[in-house]
Amino acid sequence: MTNETEENVVTYEVRGSTAIVTMNRPEYRNAQNSAMTYALDRAFTDAVEDDRVKVIVLAGNGKHFSAGHDIGTPGRDVDAHYENRAVLWWDHVRKTGGDQRFAREMEVYLGMCRRWRDIPKPTIASVQGACIAGGLMLSWICDLIVASDDAFFSDPVVRMGIPGVEYFAHPWVLGPRRAKEILFTGDRFSAAEAFEWGMVNRVVPRAELESETTALADRIAAMPAFGLALTKKAVNQCEDLMGMRSGMDSVFGLHHFAHSHNAEVDADSLGGMDAKSMKSSATSTTEKS
Repeated sequence: MTNETEENVVTYEVRGSTAIVTMNRPEYRNAQNSAMTYALDRAFTDAVEDDRVKVIVLAGNGKHFSAGHDIGTPGRDVDAHYENRAVLWWDHVRKTGGDQRFAREMEVYLGMCRRWRDIPKPTIASVQGACIAGGLMLSWICDLIVASDDAFFSDPVVRMGIPGVEYFAHPWVLGPRRAKEILFTGDRFSAAEAFEWGMVNRVVPRAELESETTALADRIAAMPAFGLALTKKAVNQCEDLMGMRSGMDSVFGLHHFAHSHNAEVDADSLGGMDAKSMKSSATSTTEKS
């Protein structure tokens, strides 16, 4: 285990009326470990409590926004203890089997993403390079997504025999048919495709990603803060009335059924896949398409 802490895996800066929350594990393509999860939560909490902040931008340091969950770096801290903030459940540490996986993923993945989706200030994901699996979750919890023209997206988790990532927003952000296609194939899709499908708001040249995101944040920040909070709540409530929250609950059960099936019939709960094999299979598929 490395000595990564909440202080160095995420940076936080306030510029005018915008808080910039930046994932900071560029050497691992900003793979999300528990230290990063809780650092993000602390940064978002600080931004919510700071009356100067009207808009929050989520970014990734380096070439890539996020390669997803950490399933193989030296800083993978699956057994580390953190005090639960998203759900009222027991700690996964010292638990075994499905009990451990369910408790951890309900907290650090599904629970945290739901918590962040409900942030009462507008959030913008500023996405470049890879936005894969768990990276999708981090972008999808944001209200708006600005992507650079070199950004690419995928959820290849079906390669593990698992029906997508834990925060299963696919049918709502992509539509049912596109959701099935990207899950069934595991293929990458481009920023241009994501824009065409309505998943991202804007696609801009890589060199202009920061400035375009900042300009959008500044326009939003000119609106009344309470009006923005109520408008965000209104749209989120409508999504949930269209079944988003209950749909996620049902798929989370299927997700863990797949984990348990893998643990019984395969090498581990990930179907024998690791970061290297996932990257290799995704690359080879993209080259064929």
